Amino acid sequence: QVQVTESGGGLVTTGGSLSLSCRVRGFTFDNYAMAWFRQAPGKERERISCISLSSAEIQYSDSAKGRFTTSRDNAKKVLYLQMNNLTSEDTAMYYCAALKYRYCQDSPVKHWGQGTQVTVSS
Repeated sequence: QVQVTESGGGLVTTGGSLSLSCRVRGFTFDNYAMAWFRQAPGKERERISCISLSSAEIQYSDSAKGRFTTSRDNAKKVLYLQMNNLTSEDTAMYYCAALKYRYCQDSPVKHWGQGTQVTVSS
């Protein structure tokens, strides 16, 4: 059974930091690129980062670039997202996803997590 489980969300004040983790079970983690998405109320889901299976390719959205860092530990089957200098615009549900291919470009989602809420207050 495939399981994708995010953790680490919560409430943080403006300018603060938060670290998210995503653990997977039931599929071969290091066969797939992984990504973080987020969805704020009333907005479309947005892909904010993607990392290829070997970590050789890492992509960020404009909103994440320079503030967020994504990494993965294939031995532990864990995906990470370090978020710094958070603002109210970062308030959203954050989702971890395993992509269909080993690379990021045009790779659809194969497995979704349930999400973890991040709320940034002023």
